[in-house]
Amino acid sequence: MADLQEASVTLPSNPASVTTARRYVCALLTEWGMPEDAPAAEAVRLIVSELATNAVLHTLGLSPTFTVDVLLERAEYLRIGVTDSHPRRPQRLPAAVQQDNGRGMVIIRHLAAESGGRLSVTPTPDGGKTVWIMLPWAVPVP
Repeated sequence: MADLQEASVTLPSNPASVTTARRYVCALLTEWGMPEDAPAAEAVRLIVSELATNAVLHTLGLSPTFTVDVLLERAEYLRIGVTDSHPRRPQRLPAAVQQDNGRGMVIIRHLAAESGGRLSVTPTPDGGKTVWIMLPWAVPVP
């Protein structure tokens, strides 16, 4: 296996793109050897859904597209990043607001920690941001 495998897709910032992003990443990981029923696969599905949803809902129309980057580094770490052009970083909403929504980043952080990974946010050169999740690659290398 190569030291680095990578792929990306850019999608319009609309709700239908959340499903497209999730399916894209899941198909890619299956191609790279992760069984669809692997415990990590379900975590990745939920993480991608939450990150893509945030890119669609919380950019307030200021990011017409978002990009999903998927990198597998040395068959050790899986990195998934969702980039949009809105400068506002993800924020934890007050508990009163979280009754119906606002728990996405909490869910993502929990899933990452539970899987031995971590979350980070980096600015992009054009003033946007990328929300990255890094997880150990839980697939045996042949």
